[in-house]
Amino acid sequence: MNVSLTPELEELISQKVSSGLYHSASEVIREALRLLKEQDELRQFRREQLRKEVAIGLEQLDRGEGIPGKAVFEKLRQKSRARRKGRT
Repeated sequence: MNVSLTPELEELISQKVSSGLYHSASEVIREALRLLKEQDELRQFRREQLRKEVAIGLEQLDRGEGIPGKAVFEKLRQKSRARRKGRT
């Protein structure tokens, strides 16, 4: 396999190897790909969790367990005001 990298990425790899954390450029690339795979899996997990939560919410709405929109937005405004007061 042949891979083309930008000069900036080549420099980053060289820095990682020079730091002693990695023995070779291949190790740096393997670690980067492992982290990319882990990140993709986390995104997929979060997406699935969100879908489940949306399905639960829709079921609650179907049962009439929803909260009127005006009440929701008022509660959000109250939380926002409270956070802003806490910052000052």
